Amino acid sequence: MQAADAARQRDPRSILVVLPTWVGDFVMATPTLRALRNRYADATITFLLESNLRDLVRGGDWMDETVEWPARHRRLPWHAEFRAMVASLRRRRFDWALLLPNSARAAIVAWLSGARRRIGYNRDGRALLLTDRLPPRNRRHGRFVPQPIVNYYADLAEFAGCLRPGDQLELFTTPDCDESVRERLLSLGLEGQHPLVVISPGASYGAAKCWLPERFAGVADRLMETCGAAVVITCGPGEEAIARTIGAAMRQAPFVFDNPRLTLGELKSLVRRCDLLLCNDAGPRHFAKAFNVPVVTVFGPTHPEWTATSYPAERIVRIDVECGPCQQRRCPLGHHQCMTGVTVDDVIREAAQLLRAAELSTR
Repeated sequence: MQAADAARQRDPRSILVVLPTWVGDFVMATPTLRALRNRYADATITFLLESNLRDLVRGGDWMDETVEWPARHRRLPWHAEFRAMVASLRRRRFDWALLLPNSARAAIVAWLSGARRRIGYNRDGRALLLTDRLPPRNRRHGRFVPQPIVNYYADLAEFAGCLRPGDQLELFTTPDCDESVRERLLSLGLEGQHPLVVISPGASYGAAKCWLPERFAGVADRLMETCGAAVVITCGPGEEAIARTIGAAMRQAPFVFDNPRLTLGELKSLVRRCDLLLCNDAGPRHFAKAFNVPVVTVFGPTHPEWTATSYPAERIVRIDVECGPCQQRRCPLGHHQCMTGVTVDDVIREAAQLLRAAELSTR
């Protein structure tokens, strides 16, 4: 056996994992991260991540250490922060780099890191930067067709020598965030209140993913009136106005967590202890799956197959339209029919069923 082949057969002592950028994509990658940790338990695993994922990774045992990308405007080769990041990676002398995102940037950094084996999908013109190239299975006639992202990552895990993971998502909370959320709920008289319904009405992907605020308000009112629910409305950066609009449109009095906003770490803790999450197709939806919390997800322009899992306590509410799913951040036709066609009754029916099922299971 040649030296290069022998090196491929040896288990790595150190692995760099380049994480995806989006919150939801990271959560859907957790089965693969778990498979990697289990298979290479003796290796030092380092995550390269965006700063927005810092709170999501906290508490997890998938990795031994993390390195953060510099700010986006400081990622060109001549920026000191970028050079410092590359130098930090090179000092770790990685045996392998596993690339979850498909970007050329991820492959360039893996190559610059000096990792001897660089594993990723052969796409976006980065073949020469990879040593191990996996052809995407969901490409048909030159186009990518919808495939669950958890399976897309699972193919990479198998290619890297792991047992194929399932689609059970996982997250962890931290004591400081758990306590912060507990104290906030306690101050509002919500500690121990059931059913506790959390509404997450934003979507960083774009406005086209967002259901109408007045309809979120209608569902919240109905759940408070018919189920005795306490409703908490959360928001991410720049989504404060949406949360306040929902609160102002309600007949009942919700609790709007807009000042201060929850951190992502605190949002994990809140979702973990709630009885139902109501949201758009966005990252918090996957928090509910990871913590085994019932969730109703309103879909508009995005194809459900991309983010599908076998999680049984999710109800997807959507309608078919001739122009969709278009995968656009803003409605290109201006009518937003995929979202306006979803009614309050559609969502309340699924939400009430999930709450009843949860109540029966605790008796």
